[in-house]
Amino acid sequence: MESIIIIVFLAGYLAITLEHNLKIDKLIPALAMMAILWAIIALAHLPVFEVNTDLKELEPSHIDEMLLHHLGKTAEILVFLLGAMTIVEIIDYFDGFATIKGYIRTRKKSKLLWLFSILAFILSAIIDNLTATIVLVTILQKVIKEREVRLWFAGMIIIAANAGGAWSPIGDVTTTMLWIGNKVSALQLIKFVLIPSIVCMVLPVLVALRYKAFKGNIKAELEEEKPKSPFGATMLYLGLGSIVFVPFFKTITHLPPYVGMMLSLAVVAAFAEIYTSAKFSISSVDGAESQAGAHHSAVHSSLSKIELPSILFFLGILLAVAALESLGMLFEFAGTLDTTMPLLGSEALGQSVSDLVILILGVASAIIDNVPLVAASMGMFSIPLDDSVWHFIAYSAGTGGSMLIIGSAAGVVAMGMEKIDFFWYLKKIAWLAFVGFIGGAAAFILIRNLVLNA
Repeated sequence: MESIIIIVFLAGYLAITLEHNLKIDKLIPALAMMAILWAIIALAHLPVFEVNTDLKELEPSHIDEMLLHHLGKTAEILVFLLGAMTIVEIIDYFDGFATIKGYIRTRKKSKLLWLFSILAFILSAIIDNLTATIVLVTILQKVIKEREVRLWFAGMIIIAANAGGAWSPIGDVTTTMLWIGNKVSALQLIKFVLIPSIVCMVLPVLVALRYKAFKGNIKAELEEEKPKSPFGATMLYLGLGSIVFVPFFKTITHLPPYVGMMLSLAVVAAFAEIYTSAKFSISSVDGAESQAGAHHSAVHSSLSKIELPSILFFLGILLAVAALESLGMLFEFAGTLDTTMPLLGSEALGQSVSDLVILILGVASAIIDNVPLVAASMGMFSIPLDDSVWHFIAYSAGTGGSMLIIGSAAGVVAMGMEKIDFFWYLKKIAWLAFVGFIGGAAAFILIRNLVLNA
């Protein structure tokens, strides 16, 4: 029966990986795989277990209890993401991201590369790497008219956005999963992963500056655009500030992060409703009364734009991985890894998982989705909060996806917006991403060893 379960999981995983070839949205195999796995467990009356992280052993449980337990953990992540997505959509409703274009004053390509990379790094740490990429590629299309040059900039934005999302508990779905799952704390994650993430972003930029694409000036003059809403800048700073507030709320109250995110959403939504009732028009600058402002709620409009397919995909894949975890298969697989993979000389540091295993996980995240990879690692390793292994997993899974255009959500969305060819990215950008990934990994290992030996 275990063989059937593994076959179902691998078939579903393969369908998710080949989403673009099969032309089937990945949420379909994810949901089907999840339902079939739990149905097999129920119909075959297979024993389910709960992992005791303190004793590092499996304890028998009941299927109803395990399903409810995993659904609760998954719901925490999904509700958190729903709140964050809604805040971002509210900012966009007021055209708040147009404010960022005001910071772009130079026509020199090298300065523009640094500016876009730094903006991607910072923005992705706050509003997640996917949204940051959408915002910056949209601005890029208005600033640089030459498509060939724009492709190079888009590639560097992907690298910087993924690097920026890796060190922040709210910057990437995988780091959010680790944070909500009590694998990492916000301060320790930043302490260990911030500098490696900076290295991962800076190294490719320094190398790319030697390329012809980033020499000279852009041809077109920068165009001044009038804001569509007088409240755009206010909503941008309020929205970003409210998302950054969430980790502080968790630290002070010790409540789950989604509670703080709901409070932040309530505050942002309140201001959105106040500004909407002021009869501002999204299509007019003078703030005159309009049908759009008078009859449509900013909150309702923003909620209608939420990417529910992504939410359903996360539901399916996380509960599918939870099925393997409940059967004890991930726990046993982790034991096998411990005995077969070398620890690369880290035994003296008390390291429980090989650096090589985590680096392989990072490279694998460029080929297959990093969400199930991290979900599986959370089920495999019985390691305490803020163990350096979790920090390294956050870095590797977050930045490794940059090595292929389809390896991260940021890459996929940029690919769609700019019609970037898979092989063009593989030839031109992939090796730059690899240089950044390895450089950041070396920086992480150095910092970790210094801290553990101190």
